[in-house]
Amino acid sequence: MPNWPAEHDTARPRAFAWTPYWVLAFVALWPLPGLAEGVLALGALAVLVQLAVTLGKARMLPLDRWAAGLATALFAVYWLPELLSAPDALDRGRAWKEVAADLRYLPFLWGVAIALHAPAGRRVVLGGLAAILALWTVDALLEAAVGTSPLFWSLDALKRAFGGEGFCTAAEVAAVDRLGGVFGPCNLKLGLVLASLSPFALEAAARRFGAAGWCVAAAALGIAILLGGARAAWIAYALVLLFSGWRTLGGRKLLAFAAAGLVGLVVLYAASPQLQQRAERTALAFQAGQGAGIDGALSGRGRIWTGAACMIEAHPFNGVGVRGFRVAWPVCDPAPGQAPAWGGGEAYHAHQLLLELLSETGAIGLLLWLAGAWIVWRSWRRADAVARDRARPALLALAVTVFPLNTHLAFYSTFWGGLALLLAGLYAG
Repeated sequence: MPNWPAEHDTARPRAFAWTPYWVLAFVALWPLPGLAEGVLALGALAVLVQLAVTLGKARMLPLDRWAAGLATALFAVYWLPELLSAPDALDRGRAWKEVAADLRYLPFLWGVAIALHAPAGRRVVLGGLAAILALWTVDALLEAAVGTSPLFWSLDALKRAFGGEGFCTAAEVAAVDRLGGVFGPCNLKLGLVLASLSPFALEAAARRFGAAGWCVAAAALGIAILLGGARAAWIAYALVLLFSGWRTLGGRKLLAFAAAGLVGLVVLYAASPQLQQRAERTALAFQAGQGAGIDGALSGRGRIWTGAACMIEAHPFNGVGVRGFRVAWPVCDPAPGQAPAWGGGEAYHAHQLLLELLSETGAIGLLLWLAGAWIVWRSWRRADAVARDRARPALLALAVTVFPLNTHLAFYSTFWGGLALLLAGLYAG
């Protein structure tokens, strides 16, 4: 039998003392996706090997059975839908490749949970996440002020020095209409990442500097997220401010902060042509009777969602297969003769969590994800007050990332899937 520690035992064997720094390295390298994925895979392999050695020597495992069980269950509700959709997927080779590759997420989740199991590990990981977000936010604000992200400029200069070319082409740089921050003008994920991880920065600011610190951090993050231009990030961050602000400030002070924020938003809108363009595009949705206007306001997502509905109707039980959306798109495109609002090319995914699950993994996948939501809720209800207080930022981050009344990146892609599972691991830990 595994030698599980008691639930209150927070000791972590020395063999796993590196895991908090591995988690931070993975996040810090997100602007360099290839390196980040390599760090994830190598770290997951190391966790698996060390766990096998620990079991073989009958030593104490670095995680109690409840946290290990929760991490395993959350992996299962992510991985089983892609496994069950693979046998008759439209692109079986790609589907089975994803099924095999995503097995790495099981030891990854264990490793993230192990990193947070002891108080010292929690301090390193949570403090490190807050520091990374603070650095990326300041960098984004500097880009807004001077026109260039110092962090991205440094990374791009290093790549040019060693590889001869930068991350982005001149055309991509010229076409950008929002802040790219450390991720750059050809990888516009800044706002989404800041919004998803913002609960950790706000929690750290509130604990260290009180309500005033929370307000300053919330304002700085808010400016960066707004100028990041991703409207899905705006919705996610608004939810974070509502829940985090209510707990930190209370109802009256939160209303006062919201009023001040509204004044700041008006000033920012007047000073930012890019923000004005995003708002004008959103306003197209309110043009009565203009179906094309609504689709334009959604950057073509209305057309994509219609295509997703076609796939759901044709493959209701287990979908077209993970990452098979692009294969099914030519048949389900509702307007094949028209240029898409997103500029060109096929649609790669549904841009909405529920439609992604139903189109790629079918009703089976959606039911498994709903089971995962129930597992998270049950674990929250079961936890004591101290555990809830520790887990609250991770739960809020996970909840706003998967909030169903929003648009999303692909959860079965390498980047966004890794981010979502990181949050699941942080919650379990």
